[in-house]
Amino acid sequence: MAEDMADIPLSADSGVIVAVRGSVVDVRFDGPLPPIYTVLRTGARREIVIEVLAQLDAHRVRGIALTPTRGLARGMAVADSGGPLKMPVGKTILSRMFDVFGNTIDREAALTDVQWRSVHRAPPPLARRSTRSEVFATGIKIIDVLMPLERGGKAGLFGGAGVGKTVLLTEMINNMVGQHEGVSIFCGIGERCREGEELYRDMNAAGVLRNMVMVFGQMNEPPGARFRVGHAALTMAEYFRDDEHRDVLLLIDNIFRFIQAGMEVSGLMGQMPSRLGYQPTMSTELSQLEERIANTDAGAITSIQAVYVPADDFTDPAAVHTFSHLSASIVLSRKRASEGLYPAIDPLQSNSRMATPGIVGERHYALAQEVRRTLAQYTELKDIIAMLGLEQLSPADRKVVARARRLERFFTQPFFTTEQFTGLTGKLVDLEQALDGCERILRDEFKDYPESALYMIGAVDEAKEKAPSGLPAGSAKSASPSVADADES
Repeated sequence: MAEDMADIPLSADSGVIVAVRGSVVDVRFDGPLPPIYTVLRTGARREIVIEVLAQLDAHRVRGIALTPTRGLARGMAVADSGGPLKMPVGKTILSRMFDVFGNTIDREAALTDVQWRSVHRAPPPLARRSTRSEVFATGIKIIDVLMPLERGGKAGLFGGAGVGKTVLLTEMINNMVGQHEGVSIFCGIGERCREGEELYRDMNAAGVLRNMVMVFGQMNEPPGARFRVGHAALTMAEYFRDDEHRDVLLLIDNIFRFIQAGMEVSGLMGQMPSRLGYQPTMSTELSQLEERIANTDAGAITSIQAVYVPADDFTDPAAVHTFSHLSASIVLSRKRASEGLYPAIDPLQSNSRMATPGIVGERHYALAQEVRRTLAQYTELKDIIAMLGLEQLSPADRKVVARARRLERFFTQPFFTTEQFTGLTGKLVDLEQALDGCERILRDEFKDYPESALYMIGAVDEAKEKAPSGLPAGSAKSASPSVADADES
């Protein structure tokens, strides 16, 4: 990294460090002050990178270090690079892995034939944006039926710790990168290095790395670097959309870490925090990042973002502000995960603006509404079942409970990315098969099959193979779930 930085020409303007407080560095310039976002370099081999974030007076600027500040001292010379942080763009960046400075970190050959572009870019103007609405299929039943994703839209995977955000995101990568015609860019903000290394290996094994770029700001890096890695990945995505006219699939894990890095930077810069300790500029910073993810006449950037929800509190400002930018919100539920219903998506809290008759069609819309209504009725009946038992329900309500429980199990799905842990072969289910399964369950075609026959299958016909042989045609033995089954839910 240091060699790359030493090669970049520096202007004659140089300053002197006057204060160092952790990652915050104050620099004095006798000449003109460098503009906000300018990159300064210091250290024995110019390996320490500082981004200017404030001009304190006529001679001093305050910056945040994007690298560790070990060895910095007052009086050290600082060189002005003459521009902002830049990332490489071009066809040769495909199949490579980068850090926030644009250095390759995959131990492969050095980059050739690339341009360098600023990570600070304006979102496309409204006049250039496309207004078409198209559905983006994922092959995951519950998402495609109840909360379809939008091509060129932004989808968020919300959940607390350990409910399966990264597993679901990895499965989407596995399903979509293979059938996706364009470029996929994975942006790891505050990622563990283990997750990045595993993803790189998995994508290489799946043969999809040639159309993929990975950018990482790991959790051991200073907050300034983690805060800029999202902008760096977007600069690459914009190149493929605007210059190459290709569709881009942008996967971000985890957008909360971006907000958290901004909170750390804000605290270091001495800004007064707002509610729950978040930075006062959180809404603006998130908007500057999210508004660049857009559908234009040249191509589309479709984004899927994992969003960590602190303590499962969906009223947390980070979750609330992120919700407002998304076209689809997929909420993961700890309760469903504890019941073994994976993917642990809460169908009643999740939603998508694509789920309208004009976009998905009348049949799909009507089926999705009926599924939601059935699941909502079951949720309301759970209290009665818990207090009085299933026998006290009317025959009509018992049928609703039976359908809802079969739908819940039908919406589980074995994943390709978890095959080594579950021993179940991953399944990709197209939309028509998923809708057909919901329709047949709602028509009570599977009322004589045990609920377990619908658990962890792909298309609904697999339930017939899974059901115990010799099941009598008219057997109603498992038509209604037992009281114990209902209680466990």
